[in-house]
Amino acid sequence: MDREQQLKRLEEMNAAALAGGGQSRIERQHAAGRKTARERVDLLFDPGTFRELDRFVTHRCTDFGMAAQRVPGDGVVTGYGRIDGRLVYVFAQDFTVFGGSLSHAFAEKICKVMDHAGKNGAPLIGLNDSGGARIQEGVASLGGYADIFLRNTMYSGVIPQLSAIMGPCAGGAVYSPAITDFVAMVDKSSYMFVTGPEVIRTVTHEEVSQEELGGAHTHMATSGVAHFSTPDEDACIALLREMLSFMPQNNMEEAPPKPTQDPLDRSCPKLDELVPVVANKPYDIRELITEIADDHHFLEVQGEYAKNIVIGWLRLNGRSVGVVANQPEHLAGALDIDASLKAARFVRFCDAFNIPLLVLEDVPGFLPGTAQEFGGIIKHGAKLLYAFAEATVPKVTLITRKAYGGAYCVMNSKHLRADFNFAYPTAEIAVMGPDGAVNIIYRRELKAASDPVALKAKLVEDYREKFANPYQAASLGYVDEVILPRTTRARLIDAFDSLENKRDEMPAKKHGNIPL
Repeated sequence: MDREQQLKRLEEMNAAALAGGGQSRIERQHAAGRKTARERVDLLFDPGTFRELDRFVTHRCTDFGMAAQRVPGDGVVTGYGRIDGRLVYVFAQDFTVFGGSLSHAFAEKICKVMDHAGKNGAPLIGLNDSGGARIQEGVASLGGYADIFLRNTMYSGVIPQLSAIMGPCAGGAVYSPAITDFVAMVDKSSYMFVTGPEVIRTVTHEEVSQEELGGAHTHMATSGVAHFSTPDEDACIALLREMLSFMPQNNMEEAPPKPTQDPLDRSCPKLDELVPVVANKPYDIRELITEIADDHHFLEVQGEYAKNIVIGWLRLNGRSVGVVANQPEHLAGALDIDASLKAARFVRFCDAFNIPLLVLEDVPGFLPGTAQEFGGIIKHGAKLLYAFAEATVPKVTLITRKAYGGAYCVMNSKHLRADFNFAYPTAEIAVMGPDGAVNIIYRRELKAASDPVALKAKLVEDYREKFANPYQAASLGYVDEVILPRTTRARLIDAFDSLENKRDEMPAKKHGNIPL
């Protein structure tokens, strides 16, 4: 074979790989409102930076006529490129080739880029669009999934791992995204479930559609499996790029700073009026978050799930900061099972990747009720406590209003190694609210009083005067400073700047035993 023939052969093989499952399947993919794997990859990376690996790999199955059905690449595009100039690895499942089903060779390709990402300390993105295990290969394909799960686990906390669900993701395939740090879904176009509607209908006689069972809205609002939902694939890929901008390359680095023209000492007079004088009146904590953030930009995570707590990223003086905030607009900001789980995992992610934590606290306690107690609020609430206590990144807490009972302890109190604890003059730090406290402390006096209503009103006011303020906690050193709300941005930036070189650690151990 002469040089010209060799070059022609390479050209033909490249063309065969780029064609995927063929034009008709590509058109079918487009008709469903979905892009091909290669189109997604091109959109994800900076132009001209993607380098594909294993383009000519094919499956090795010979059963069921598969020997005659070999497509270069075998249904997954793998490689690396640059996002905002930073190295990122990717695998993109190609639904046009065998429905994106996973063979052993397919899994080996994914494992190779995962290992490259782990060794080179670069984020990994998975674009999922697959019918599941390739049944013609039997246990070999199942073993391939397990090989991927192992690497998801090994590299957890080492490199950021992001998953985008761009189409179907069912059966064992869902566990890889579930182990990764964040899951984004495309509304009305993607779904995730362990067992599909047909199996459920057969086994439990329940009637449910794919969208109801595992669509983006279900996993955003009900299960909490998904962290983001986008209206289309372009928005999903843009979101992946934005998420990475808040994250470091790996656990040994820090997130890249983003220059801002927003003044460091910008006053926030709006905050002087944000917290209502009436203690049980709600307000939106996101107004505080966006007011203090660089350029008023906040990327919220899991916004539709456990709305009584808000999590996400902002920047202060160009630096990425993770936010955990009670939301008085929902359940008065009380902690429940879902909120505890949502916040705990986010805290652990930020701690793993050297992202400082800001806690905005307005919490009346843990949500009461048999559903919460029977559901295990004790152990689930302990997860959030554990996460904050374990975290060694810079940690700053601002108490805006209520900080009652055990929830005060859990929300990054000074006792859990918080570095700075600030409070507004409106802060109320106590074992419980004035009304409940008076009912317990003065039970006998109220029972014997000729006018218990008047007496209770006076006692509540006395209790409020003594405890419903930040000054007793400040006198004990549990609050470092009571600040004017309008100075919040400047004080937080100054605090985090002072913690830039913080060093803290946990005792030597293999790992702790978080109450799972």
